[in-house]
Amino acid sequence: MIKPQSIGMISLGCPKATVDSEHILTRLRAEGYAIAANYQDADVVVVNTCGFIDSAVEESLDAIGEALAENGRVIVTGCLGAKGDVVKLAHPKVLAVTGPHAAEEVMRIVHQHVPQPPGVRTSPIPAQGIRLTPTHYAYLKISEGCNHRCTFCIIPSLRGDLVSRTVNEVLDEAQHLVKVGVKELLVISQDTSAYGVDLKYRTGFWNGRPIRTRMTELAVALGELGVWVRLHYVYPYPHVDEVIPLMAAGKLLPYLDIPFQHANQRILKLMKRPGSSIDVLDRIRKWREICPELTLRSTFIVGFPGETEAEFQELLDFMLEAQLDRVGAFTYSPVEGAEANQLPEPVAPEIQEQRLARLMQLQEQISEQRLKRKIGTTIMVLVDEVDEEGAIARSSADAPEIDGLVYIMDGQELSVGDMVSVKIMHSDTHDLWAEIVPEMAA
Repeated sequence: MIKPQSIGMISLGCPKATVDSEHILTRLRAEGYAIAANYQDADVVVVNTCGFIDSAVEESLDAIGEALAENGRVIVTGCLGAKGDVVKLAHPKVLAVTGPHAAEEVMRIVHQHVPQPPGVRTSPIPAQGIRLTPTHYAYLKISEGCNHRCTFCIIPSLRGDLVSRTVNEVLDEAQHLVKVGVKELLVISQDTSAYGVDLKYRTGFWNGRPIRTRMTELAVALGELGVWVRLHYVYPYPHVDEVIPLMAAGKLLPYLDIPFQHANQRILKLMKRPGSSIDVLDRIRKWREICPELTLRSTFIVGFPGETEAEFQELLDFMLEAQLDRVGAFTYSPVEGAEANQLPEPVAPEIQEQRLARLMQLQEQISEQRLKRKIGTTIMVLVDEVDEEGAIARSSADAPEIDGLVYIMDGQELSVGDMVSVKIMHSDTHDLWAEIVPEMAA
């Protein structure tokens, strides 16, 4: 029997990059290649990189260097690959460099360096393809690229302008994932609320019915599949208001991931971000009136060039008023190729760090208070892990890897992927502790 050639994969970066890696791995398996579990067994190693911020570039270059040292035959793809000169300068011995979402190009390069063994045509693969997530949840990427030109961001130069997938293609994939056991679909893109803009929201057909290529109509259809549907990377355009009633009706998870980035109008203008903090606060109030269970997640940049103490305080005031459930924040740092690099009055690193600490301290207080309100309530959770100490799960308020967890103290007999009703017994700054409600277990 002919031994198939083996390919190793290192996947770095955001969930969008994870989906790209899954597509490459699925193609490799379909063509008969084995997936190597270590450097020694790999005939070549593919490194899917991130190039968004300097720390990600450094991590990617380190990973490429390790793969070269351990294996010697390395193909580079992903966002850092769009900066081919950076990779080649640091690691001239790599076999080839491609940009992001370049599965076809990666496969051509693999064929050049590791041809399929004679007689091997295709290989059985799981019905859901090769996935890097657990079997009970999956990322559903609905578009590539971005039409915004935020001054701190180089994503459009790495991944290009917005290119939406057709609505029937997205829904076919979603339906297929549900059929093979996925219980949570995490909708991702660079700008989910812009879905379909490039296609002029044209009408497509799925299961014999017309559906517009637009976020709201896509959300309605996804909400009919009977699984959790979570929306990520949503810009606060006016039509976002349309999905809140769907959340209140239980069609979508009551969860919105909206990267506000700041609250001061001058800083937002310098960032070239849409929206007004006054409008946002008013909309948040209205959203919570319609859907009281709504969880809001956001990210913020502190220490943006020119940010004054008064403007930073405005951000803190906004957070106090908005009472966001989940917040991520980072200090501004120059990214090669970003327009913001040219802005005057950079904020000193020590002031940036002080402001970041103050912001996160405030958010910890907000989070702790909001989680305390859940003590004594009964909620549905999705189980991610089980061991002798109990189970670790997530609620509708918790996206994997970035939000909090629900620890089920008596969950030893549960299984990964179970959905179970639990009563919240304790809380801390980020997480909840719960016990199973027996008659509600599923």
